[in-house]
Amino acid sequence: MTTIKNLILLLALLTTSYVESATKTIELAGEKVPVVKGGLYDQYRSNPPLSVIAEQAPDVDLSWFKTIKKQKVDMGFESYSPNFYYKNSKITAVFSADLDMLTSLIPASVLEHVEPISLWPGRGLVAITAYAYHYCDNDTYNELAISVITTKPGSWNLGAISLLNNQWNDDFWGVVLKLPVDTELARVRGVVGYNLPKWTTKISYKNTPKTLTFSLFDNATNQPDVIITGKKLSDESTDEKFVRNSFMNHNQQGQLTTGYADNRYLRYASSTSDEDVSLELHQGELSQFIRSLDLGSMIKYEYVPDFQSALYAPTYFKAKP
Repeated sequence: MTTIKNLILLLALLTTSYVESATKTIELAGEKVPVVKGGLYDQYRSNPPLSVIAEQAPDVDLSWFKTIKKQKVDMGFESYSPNFYYKNSKITAVFSADLDMLTSLIPASVLEHVEPISLWPGRGLVAITAYAYHYCDNDTYNELAISVITTKPGSWNLGAISLLNNQWNDDFWGVVLKLPVDTELARVRGVVGYNLPKWTTKISYKNTPKTLTFSLFDNATNQPDVIITGKKLSDESTDEKFVRNSFMNHNQQGQLTTGYADNRYLRYASSTSDEDVSLELHQGELSQFIRSLDLGSMIKYEYVPDFQSALYAPTYFKAKP
């Protein structure tokens, strides 16, 4: 029995040693940030050669990334734009929500240029999107985005017509309200570099034969707080499609900025059935925030099990005359 206990202890020590040696601490934007030792970010700081990606992930189609040129930028730290996300999955549920509450959460200077789209009086639209970044310039991480769907800068708020126009052009604008992530690297880069409302918490990703499930844990209790589960839709398309998602916010100096991500959808499907997605709220801080939005009908569910993305560094916003 003693021998077995010693063996278990030895295995535990070896496991602990491996975990510690698997990460290292770097300095980023004045903060100490743990990263994967020998990972893409540790070695290349958002600028890995595509030949390295091809060697590490031979099953990933890199043809689109070969058409995009990265540029060195100052984002509060030195980096390269755009940041590449080579293999990813996501699910999105769009709900109606209280328009007055959504409007109150958007800074007045932003509201001068964009407005929450309203499908009917008193109700706006909120998109809850869960992302699993399986392989990207930041290694791998998960996040959950809560965003208000808005008009484009300088355009009229025509409700359903505005939304249909955005869908027709695959060009969407929004204001990100909450964006928890599960690595410190993603948090620091997001807060300092992209001016996004990120914090770090545990987010688990589960891929079953029939569903994708993301579970976000509350930091105060370490218990599951927000759980979103989406069905794997059978009528998925494999026709390549490009979608742009743009956002507006303020940088660290209070100046108005915009950023965007271009997304290459490789497999995707959607539905309007609320039976295809479930949103489970508990008693944590994020669940309480979502409840305050007074969610109503589920408008659309998007299942995107395979997509790629290029996230561009934000720039100063200039209104068109």
